Amino acid sequence: MVGATLEVVMDRLYDGPITALLQCGIENEEIVMAGSGSDCTRRDFLKAAGMVTAGAPLPGWFVEQCAAQSAAGGPPAPSSPSETVRLALIGCGGQGRGDARNAQRFGKIVAVCDVDARHLDNARKDFPEADGYHDFRKLLERKDIDAVICGTVDHWHTLIAIATMRAGKDIYCEKPLTLTIAEGQRLVEVERQTGRILQTGTQQRSSVHFRLACDLVRNGRIGKLQRAEVWLPAGLRQGPFQTSAVPEGFDYDFWMGQTPKVPYVKERTHFSFRYWWEYSGGTMTDWGAHHNDIVLWTLGMDQSGPVSIEGKQLVEMIPGGFTAASEYEVTYTYANGVVHTSRSTTASEWHGGVKDPKGQQHGIKFIGSDGWIWVTRGILQASDRELLTDKLPESAPRVYVSNDHIANFIDCVRTRKPPICPAEVGHRSASLCHLGVISIRLGRKLNWDPAKEQFVGDAEAATYLAREMRKPYDYDMV
Repeated sequence: MVGATLEVVMDRLYDGPITALLQCGIENEEIVMAGSGSDCTRRDFLKAAGMVTAGAPLPGWFVEQCAAQSAAGGPPAPSSPSETVRLALIGCGGQGRGDARNAQRFGKIVAVCDVDARHLDNARKDFPEADGYHDFRKLLERKDIDAVICGTVDHWHTLIAIATMRAGKDIYCEKPLTLTIAEGQRLVEVERQTGRILQTGTQQRSSVHFRLACDLVRNGRIGKLQRAEVWLPAGLRQGPFQTSAVPEGFDYDFWMGQTPKVPYVKERTHFSFRYWWEYSGGTMTDWGAHHNDIVLWTLGMDQSGPVSIEGKQLVEMIPGGFTAASEYEVTYTYANGVVHTSRSTTASEWHGGVKDPKGQQHGIKFIGSDGWIWVTRGILQASDRELLTDKLPESAPRVYVSNDHIANFIDCVRTRKPPICPAEVGHRSASLCHLGVISIRLGRKLNWDPAKEQFVGDAEAATYLAREMRKPYDYDMV
């Protein structure tokens, strides 16, 4: 065998929690599966890893490169119990518990917190050794917690992240990182002040498909980049909804937090919160935080953004129902001349799956002077297959390499290295989506100064940069 045991993590070639790790050693053309007692060819290994299929989305040279990179990557197993990262989960819905189960590969969940007793009970079943909390501030008082996973609704992300970092703990926070652009500015400032690790849950940056697309476009594989076309799953257009009694065990006032106090409507809470302007921005901020983020990454604008935004709502929402635009179109223009469109599509399910195979699927198309590259979860295509199969030179500049988003976070908690998606990255990606939402709501073109993070000559648009926070759920509480 040559070198140490190789751990290849391909996150199912998708972007959700990793369900298996393949541990192998490589010697010339042979790969020995650790613990299997049998040998297999390199092609057999690649098939097992899901990398060689009919119409293989990933070229062989890149797969081998990923394997070599993984040999030295990922957080090592703790050598003693004192090195185990002790984690807490705040927000115990499906996404939060999924993130926590994923993180448990590298640490231990010692505390869980939620304002809904039902969600808290589910988390206690998943993590029976964890203590349960109703108020995240009580959880953060514990000195034995190293890091927090925040899986709450969007309008709680910033306050919890600020409180966590000020408590001397690191945080993995779900996307979109913020509810407003002003929140993002404050969050970046707190991260710098405290020196804590913040990883934004935009896990597509740890996907091999998106990383390869980004590297190829950045290195001129499709010539001069001209356009980026982003398609996002359409939101829900439903209603009107009826008020009802607050379920027992659900602290609805705490859940509403900074947002205006309104009568309880079941459809406002939990999963469907994302379809209300008050709490989110529809799929524009939900899925846009993923796909629009990849555009910024590819453009090398993690600390910048567009200079103009023009959005419009394509269908009227139903009075008394969801308020965030279900179907929309936004056009961003950057100082370098690249035009970036974000449009809704009804051909994809809310979770990004295929609803209409013949329709326009969610994903990103980069169009250049010499061809195009299309990327979405698990799929990479090009106008000419050679755009993918021709190996990039060894000297070609590459983006930050992460093959596992949670693992990257844990590794950075231990080493204090910057993660792949720190506060500034999450803030700028969220801001791009917020700008689209603001333009949709105003129904007109907006001019933006990405350096100053201000609208140009538009006092009305400036009022959307921040929102009034309902007391006591404001910055004073953290």
